[in-house]
Amino acid sequence: MTSLDSAAGSRGRATDDAQAAATPFIGGGEAMQAVARTIRKIATDDAPVLITGETGTGKELAARQIHHASRRRDGPFISLDCGALSPATLPAELFGQERSAFAGTPGRAGRLEAANGGTLLLEEIDALPAAQQAGLLRFLEEGTIERIGGLEGIPLDVRIIAATQGDLAQAVQDGIFREDLYYRLNVLQLALPPLRERGDDIVALAEHYLRQFRPGPNGRAVGFSEAAKRVMNAYPWPGNIRELINRVRRAAVMCETRLITPADLGLERRTEPRDHVPTLAEVRARAEVRAIHAAIRRNRGNIAAAARQLEISRVTLYQLMDKYGLEKDRCLSSDPVAWKN
Repeated sequence: MTSLDSAAGSRGRATDDAQAAATPFIGGGEAMQAVARTIRKIATDDAPVLITGETGTGKELAARQIHHASRRRDGPFISLDCGALSPATLPAELFGQERSAFAGTPGRAGRLEAANGGTLLLEEIDALPAAQQAGLLRFLEEGTIERIGGLEGIPLDVRIIAATQGDLAQAVQDGIFREDLYYRLNVLQLALPPLRERGDDIVALAEHYLRQFRPGPNGRAVGFSEAAKRVMNAYPWPGNIRELINRVRRAAVMCETRLITPADLGLERRTEPRDHVPTLAEVRARAEVRAIHAAIRRNRGNIAAAARQLEISRVTLYQLMDKYGLEKDRCLSSDPVAWKN
């Protein structure tokens, strides 16, 4: 059983939450057993880690597990979403800022300093701007940083864990991400499997969250119907664990019978068998959605720049976004990418 599933959607910035680290594993599938073995090995070393996986697969929780199992467990765990901040605020947020009487700005520490003696998780590392990539590379090579506006190096002892749902190697080839930084970060790797590849863990996870979300001791729903279990196993879960949590929570509130049905989960029309072989059109559609989502995030919502990166016209990009039901704001958020089936 793995503890990565206990809060896959949590977005806490700093924690000494030992309880999260001690949460029992949910499900006993081989995919997550392999993840657990990898985490135990990674935790024994201090090298940088690169965690990859689709949105909602629990990358932050995996990073927390590594931290709590390491020698740094008594130090801080800090996280920063590189894709959630503007280019204007990200440098000071990451490296800190020196006080400037002339500009009227107070001095403050950044996330790297806050993580001294512990671990810093950099989420959506592929969204880190070029200037900050250089500063992070310097820290990884020399162990020092300079605050914005500062002149002196500040030595720090911080383990870096980077996470991405994109293809960082492709970002290097596209000239968006520094190759030297990529190799500095990609020392130890952890790939998290999507929920659709976790077999019987899907129902076990759903039952776990139902116990959490039943509205008090008098909650009506006590389990899932056989039809609901079949549909959950057949559904591809594009939003992974985060989507599962949301659907189960909604069903726990809205269900009017003792057993949750496919309709309660909003999956009444999902009847594909789990061994369904996707058509080329389905594969192409999903690939286009991922590419569009990544381009919009990398270009921070600039549709014209995203279109140039995709080598299509802006009009074509808007047409594809409309076709797949993609919204710019949703692409920029951490929410799961949705597409029309």
